[in-house]
Amino acid sequence: MSLGSAIQISASGLTAERLRLDVISNNLANVNTTRTANGQPYRRQIVTFAERQPSGFASMLSAARGVVGSPLPGQGVQVNSITSDTSTPFKQVYDPGSPDANAKGFVKMPNVNPIMEMVDMISTSRAYESGVTAIDDAKQMQMKALSIGSA
Repeated sequence: MSLGSAIQISASGLTAERLRLDVISNNLANVNTTRTANGQPYRRQIVTFAERQPSGFASMLSAARGVVGSPLPGQGVQVNSITSDTSTPFKQVYDPGSPDANAKGFVKMPNVNPIMEMVDMISTSRAYESGVTAIDDAKQMQMKALSIGSA
């Protein structure tokens, strides 16, 4: 693996983590949204990552060498899906004055737990910091290799 591909792999992780942070922020912004376009409360969104599949020249080269079906190592990360969390039920809060209250006075609230979202946000920012550090280290190694080669 070249140092350039190390930067590309880290950059793919940064892009994926940035999207995950956007989704977490959206979840926190909608923590009190009791009615969406479909008439239901907001559902928490979950981001799923997957290994980036080889594409372009590298995959064609593997196919030409007869390595069909075996993934090339170190391709990076991609967002596999953004799905709604249907495993967690909506919370019910007693608020008979709300326009979204049912006949018994209960309002369905989103299934967003702010504490869980903050934990996910901290985890995402730490992963992003790790990616930035990996890119910085790869750049330093490239600079060191250039200085050794010119000496």
